[in-house]
Amino acid sequence: NRRMMMRLFPELFARHSIAPVAHYPDMLLEKLRAVAPPNVSEPTVVVLTPGMYNSAYFEHAFVAQQMGVELVEGQDLFVKDDFVYMRTTQGPQRVDVIYRRIDDDFLDPEVFRAESAIGCAGLMRAYRAGNVNLANAIGTGVADDKSIYPYVPRMIEFYLGETPLLHNVPTRMCREPDSLAYALEHLPELVVKEVHGAGGYGMLVGPASTQAEIAAFAEKIKAHPEHYIAQPTLALSTCPTYVESGIAPRHLDLRPFVLSGKTVSIVPGGLTRVALGEGSLVVNSSQGGGTKDTWVLEK
Repeated sequence: NRRMMMRLFPELFARHSIAPVAHYPDMLLEKLRAVAPPNVSEPTVVVLTPGMYNSAYFEHAFVAQQMGVELVEGQDLFVKDDFVYMRTTQGPQRVDVIYRRIDDDFLDPEVFRAESAIGCAGLMRAYRAGNVNLANAIGTGVADDKSIYPYVPRMIEFYLGETPLLHNVPTRMCREPDSLAYALEHLPELVVKEVHGAGGYGMLVGPASTQAEIAAFAEKIKAHPEHYIAQPTLALSTCPTYVESGIAPRHLDLRPFVLSGKTVSIVPGGLTRVALGEGSLVVNSSQGGGTKDTWVLEK
């Protein structure tokens, strides 16, 4: 997005002092190298991708290319004597840090799903032996479970001894009887999401749904209330967006990029996702959403 904007509107960048984001790959590589196993002075970092048929493969390839590291698939790696090696034209090369873009379940067929063809057998043995590090660590995907979200303020207070500066969206856990009753009664006003859902799937936006859709979703909630959370429908910000009819307001949200290692770094920009459908609140790319360049202006 930034490269395209600079190419199309160079005069805007000449007129305004916009914080650069091109150093993000360097920041990411620095964080990855910092988590290398002890006594490794020049760690080898790779990006592990599920392969070319993954919807985010272009991103995987782009990040690897920008960091100057190898993009590998599971078949490119093997484990010997609890060390991970990468197959190269010059022979095996030891790998010290793996930036994985593969879910836990598919990482190692010896430990997780035995039928996985995109992982590396023995990877967890090397990991447990301390001979390779994974970013992010095994199990961090639990943060994607939306039933964790209501507890985040208490996590901050417990682990950091601080009060959150930003308040959570009020969230009701449908597994709790009172919350379930409230959600079913107010479905036309709420957004209901599967706790394990992603990509805009498995959710109901009450104000944008028909009575039939609401009734059908209510039956799903009643059958498995533990699978759902309910939140008020937020009035997302809008931004002028070029669509087929011209320039029109479209809803959007912002995802910042935060890199955590020995220190925490925030990229002066982020991923602004935009719902391209008129009135839509679903910004996910898998549901037809788009993205915008995000500017942070410097003084």
